[in-house]
Amino acid sequence: MRIKRSVNALKKRRKILRLAKGYFGNKSKNYRIAREAVMKSLNYAYIGRRLRKRDMRSLWIARINAAARINGLSYSKFMHGLKVAGINLNRKVLADLAVNDAAAFAALAAKAKAAV
Repeated sequence: MRIKRSVNALKKRRKILRLAKGYFGNKSKNYRIAREAVMKSLNYAYIGRRLRKRDMRSLWIARINAAARINGLSYSKFMHGLKVAGINLNRKVLADLAVNDAAAFAALAAKAKAAV
């Protein structure tokens, strides 16, 4: 007895067309073209998730650098001072402090300056 794929094939096509909903022109209507567009877009999304991590890290570093310079330190000296002082805070937390709590960041900068 042979296997008929009608139900599974339809499910597969429906899934792709659902993912392609909202795409321009035939990319949302035609299965063949939609499949290519969906594969491309899923690949872009995969790459984008990695790029976002890099972008956020560079943003945090820029914010920390700006706040450190206000307190009379460069970014590298500030980070080195924190390391020597034994203060282990990641860049995300430091950037948040720099933006939202300038007094706490100034206290950290003072400790970093004293440690160097």
